[in-house]
Amino acid sequence: MPDVPASTTPVSRPVNSLPGWVPLLLAAVLIGADQWLKLWARTHLHIYESPIPFIPGLLGFQLTYNTGAAWSLLSGATVPLAVVRLLVGLGILVYLFVRPQPRFFALTLSLIAAGAVGNTIDGLRFGRVTDMLSSPALSAVTRTLKAGEFPIFNVADSCVVLGTLLLIVLSLLPDRRKQPT
Repeated sequence: MPDVPASTTPVSRPVNSLPGWVPLLLAAVLIGADQWLKLWARTHLHIYESPIPFIPGLLGFQLTYNTGAAWSLLSGATVPLAVVRLLVGLGILVYLFVRPQPRFFALTLSLIAAGAVGNTIDGLRFGRVTDMLSSPALSAVTRTLKAGEFPIFNVADSCVVLGTLLLIVLSLLPDRRKQPT
């Protein structure tokens, strides 16, 4: 059998992995949804107004802006946070494109990347992140814990939190790959 030059050898993917474009597409759809809802909030809601119920008792719309990270940590550090978010988000997407990963792991990382890029866009364009989702149910929990109201958040924040929780779950599951004997 003739030698095949390394440059023409097909790149192999793990058996249960997704093509590199799938995580990119998922991230693009989530970023688009995040940006659309932020635009809608900026044009239809007014800051300091009471929440408008969407799913009564669970989810509502209330416009606010954040120049920091979650719970207004690092307030005023919008540009440095945007740069870090951009590096993290794009770094994850490049990694997933270059090194395909198992499906669930790739989708989980796509969520985190989409959230990072979604909030980066706001931070760089407006110098603050648009938040519009309020949750009376989550606020009831945080008030019970004597931690005040649950922060108003956005789709990008939800992607980062959900992705992080899924990563934690993945880390707790037993490795299903066959181990060499």
